[in-house]
Amino acid sequence: MSYAWKIYMLAIVSFLVGTSEFIIAGILDKVADDVGVSVAAAGQLITVFSLAYGFGTPFLMAAAAKADRKRLMLYALAVFVVGNAAAFVLPGFGALIASRVVVALSSGVFVVTALTVAAKLAPEEKRGSAIATLVMGFSTALIVGVPLGRLAASVYDWQAVFGGIGLLGLLALLLIAFTIPKTDGELPVPLRDQLRLLKNPKILVGLGITFFWIGGYSITYTYISPFLLEITGMSEKAVSIALFAFGIASLIGSKLGGFGTDRWGYRRTLLIGMALHAAWLIVISFAAQSAALMFPLLMLWSFSAWSSGPTQQYHLISLAPEATSIMLSLNSSAVQLAMAAGAGIGGIVVEGASLTAVTWIGAGGVALAVLLSAAAFGYLRVGTAARAARQEAAADKIGA
Repeated sequence: MSYAWKIYMLAIVSFLVGTSEFIIAGILDKVADDVGVSVAAAGQLITVFSLAYGFGTPFLMAAAAKADRKRLMLYALAVFVVGNAAAFVLPGFGALIASRVVVALSSGVFVVTALTVAAKLAPEEKRGSAIATLVMGFSTALIVGVPLGRLAASVYDWQAVFGGIGLLGLLALLLIAFTIPKTDGELPVPLRDQLRLLKNPKILVGLGITFFWIGGYSITYTYISPFLLEITGMSEKAVSIALFAFGIASLIGSKLGGFGTDRWGYRRTLLIGMALHAAWLIVISFAAQSAALMFPLLMLWSFSAWSSGPTQQYHLISLAPEATSIMLSLNSSAVQLAMAAGAGIGGIVVEGASLTAVTWIGAGGVALAVLLSAAAFGYLRVGTAARAARQEAAADKIGA
């Protein structure tokens, strides 16, 4: 089997892992109703998952740095299956929280390890494409996995979704066992070396941009299903279709973000994308009662939100080009912590105010990311617009 097919196998498993992470937002209302908790309380399942992923993965990867990569992926998938099976068979909200922690830790280890293996399997000149293929498999869960999970939960029940993911996890184990060769571990990168980068103010600000951008996104996306059902008045079928459309727009937005970074520079692309992100969230709040308007608005929101993904990664890499892997690892942790914070804040907003308020609060979080970016890029300093333009041109020239 060629290296390309092996990478596709890893991408398929990454899709399954991504679905297990994102699916909660698609079935949040069903989980809340069945378990007997509020929607805001159910939303904390995302908080718990993200905290476990963000804090736990770096420690687990550091501890297992010398382990054979194939064996590590198999162990991670075995734990992944157990976590999803627990959500399927064990009753109660407490058991569901515990299962999400187990799935989060195993997912983090698998994703990071799979990215490393893909880079080693591919020729040096194809490593970027190999990594992009895995990321595409993971993000495709938003396009296909979440709406399909919503549909399955409507036909059967939400526990069946986790049972199905667990069974597919067993197939994923076989795929990895028979298609991926053994790959040696690496020298561990001490956590103190990773954290040393945080002493750089520019890197701290860069990670802060990620935190507020993703946090604002998470505040709204965590509660998107109950929002569409209760505020917009969509049917179950319409919500599944809306989530599918949302996922398609996210894929297109990511592609345009990469194109814009190459064509117009990361500063301009990032600022415009996040500004539109905040603006569409505000427009959604005004059009919340109209199902006809909600479909295109959801797509515009997703399109603008996900356009910032590749752009922000490029921005962070440019801040420390000698430590690319560490910067991406720190950014991944920032994303997960922002998801946790967004879900937590969204829960407080839903309990204290209403579902309609999540779009406004989410827009405020993204607006903070815009202001932080503008300050970092020098656009908020009086009399320095020309200097900022020169800096952007110089940075883009180096990137090219």
